[in-house]
Amino acid sequence: MRNNSPLQRNEEVDRTSTRVAVGRGSAYDLFLTRELKSATLVRAPTSPEVTNLFLAQNLEVAAGVKQQLEADAKRVGGVRLLPGRFMVIEQAMGVPKGRTAARAWLSGFIEEMKASGFVATALQRHGIEGAAVAPRAAGA
Repeated sequence: MRNNSPLQRNEEVDRTSTRVAVGRGSAYDLFLTRELKSATLVRAPTSPEVTNLFLAQNLEVAAGVKQQLEADAKRVGGVRLLPGRFMVIEQAMGVPKGRTAARAWLSGFIEEMKASGFVATALQRHGIEGAAVAPRAAGA
């Protein structure tokens, strides 16, 4: 949001006077479509275009991945991020029920990728800041 916005907390966003820019079909779009009762969503064609839409249409809030919004804030200036977060995207992998051998293999693979540093290195390589690698699974 702009530096002069009166909004100070995520809980203040869901008001009839608030228009929120979000990337069409993104996790944030899906989440906010379910959760917002009063604010209006304005959808950008893609998530990287959220800040430009926010600025071009003089919207009140831009929503998306924190790292992207932080980079955009540095690029455009005069804007700020609200503290905290309004949602978390937890990543997961799974196999059909009853496939115990596949489940054991997948669990081992995931733990190996975390323990070897592959996941942390991939996050760093792609410039993803603020993401955390999950701790070792119980019993793994």
